[in-house]
Amino acid sequence: MIKIIAVLCGLSSPANYHEQTVTTSDFADVSMQSCLMGATQLAEWMNLHPAECPAGWRCVIGKQDGRGA
Repeated sequence: MIKIIAVLCGLSSPANYHEQTVTTSDFADVSMQSCLMGATQLAEWMNLHPAECPAGWRCVIGKQDGRGA
């Protein structure tokens, strides 16, 4: 499984960044190529979370333990 980890900042505090896994079981078919090329799933997730501002993303193969890097 490939997970998309977004680097986000809140619109109310743009200097504070945090990481968030934006893929769910609905996006289990994410390929590494689609993740690296633009992360359509990230755009869909951002539509559901308008208070977040994306600063970037990374692709992770396998499990992610939830800790920021």
